[in-house]
Amino acid sequence: MGNDSTGGRLRGATTRRSLLKATAGSVAVGGVTVAGCLGAARETGTVVMTAATDVEGIMYGDDSIQQALWDAGLDENISVEIQTVVSDSAQRMQTTQSALEAGRAPPDIHMMDSGWTIPFILRNQTVNLTENLPEDVVERVNEEYLDMSLETARHPDTEDLHALPLFPDLGFTLFRRDLIEDAGYDTEGWGTDPPSWEEFSSAVADARDEAGTEYGFTTQAAAYEGLSCCTFNEVMTSWGGAYFGGIDNLFTAGDRPVTVDEEAVIDAIRMMRSFIDGEEENTLDDYPQISPSTIVQWTEQESLDPFVAGDAISNRNWSYAIAEAGTEDGFGEDLGVMTRPYAVSEDEAEFEGTGGTTAALGGWNLTVSPFSERQEEALQVLEAFANEEVMLTVFELGGFLPPNLDLVSEADEDDVGPVVRYADVVESASENAIPRPATDLWPEQSALVFQEVNAAYRGVKSPEDAMSDLANNLEDSESEVAQQNGN
Repeated sequence: MGNDSTGGRLRGATTRRSLLKATAGSVAVGGVTVAGCLGAARETGTVVMTAATDVEGIMYGDDSIQQALWDAGLDENISVEIQTVVSDSAQRMQTTQSALEAGRAPPDIHMMDSGWTIPFILRNQTVNLTENLPEDVVERVNEEYLDMSLETARHPDTEDLHALPLFPDLGFTLFRRDLIEDAGYDTEGWGTDPPSWEEFSSAVADARDEAGTEYGFTTQAAAYEGLSCCTFNEVMTSWGGAYFGGIDNLFTAGDRPVTVDEEAVIDAIRMMRSFIDGEEENTLDDYPQISPSTIVQWTEQESLDPFVAGDAISNRNWSYAIAEAGTEDGFGEDLGVMTRPYAVSEDEAEFEGTGGTTAALGGWNLTVSPFSERQEEALQVLEAFANEEVMLTVFELGGFLPPNLDLVSEADEDDVGPVVRYADVVESASENAIPRPATDLWPEQSALVFQEVNAAYRGVKSPEDAMSDLANNLEDSESEVAQQNGN
């Protein structure tokens, strides 16, 4: 969930941001004003932070995240060294777990997927930021950051902040506005008020046939975290289905209903089977074949490439895909962006927080290792990352959405790129965001989910059998926690 796009730093800062930048060099810390730095460092030096190459590539140089951190008031004797890790989220989790279970540091700062931050918090493998960052910084983060991102960064029992969201990610449906309108459909208003899945699939099929593109709709359906956390989560929610009975049960495991074998979830899979194969068995009427069977092997980039090349009408992806496809060298104004189509409205859905349009919540958080010998410096780095100018730099250079989404509409498209053009869609996505159930059980449960859903998509199992098996496995997983808790 990242990209390689780069851009120029924002120059036309607003009065509020300019004021923040002008005052960043003199900050009150513990009642003492420290000039030229964010906190009173006992020792200065290098802070090691894990990140993939998409972040490493924009960390260094005159126009970089490192420079923005210094401009925000970070002591210039403190520099951030990136320890490069793989982009695959599951492998990164294992690497992080190995380091923390061994008490190994550096790394001093771990960049953690929002989907598996909470397990590390519960294992006391993160520093409590509520207790260790300045009170005003914690207050600002809690007030201005995207609420759903913060839910993945807090201790579920105490509500203390243990991670700082670096950037959220939201799922979007990209589509060729020009080709769909050429096929006779009016896309006005689709951005924040998407059509039903039935209308969308018909429009994509007709546009594909008229334009002669190879594919209609491309998405991610491989057996990996992205299926369980995001693409299936979106489709299931848009049908009114849920993993554990609704949004109220996303962050507490052990005593919650398992609802993956409900009809809404099964119908969501039937629809995807219709898109993939267009067969009568295990499919739904009125949903045409619009996706290649190879999506069951595709992750983000494999699904995006045909769309960017002009060989597909629509693609489900993340914000970086907007930056890639929406440039003047790409589709420009002909690129349409919306959240997910839907099958049932929120009023029709059985479970709380489901139905209607939706967008999966992804993203990454920063945590400080309790084993670090440079905790003070690492905390100062996190404090600098909470500065608006730094958020904008990360947005501008890497295309990563700021955790304070108000900054999207304030930015300039010439500096940041085409994502700004869709600020209203970004806002709608944040309002309709659906997180994965990011409990300490999720890494295990995620694998159960994506294996069964992928099997159903491939036709190896019927939707009913796959979801029945998944429900049994999830219930066993939940029961073990309930027994441990004495329930």
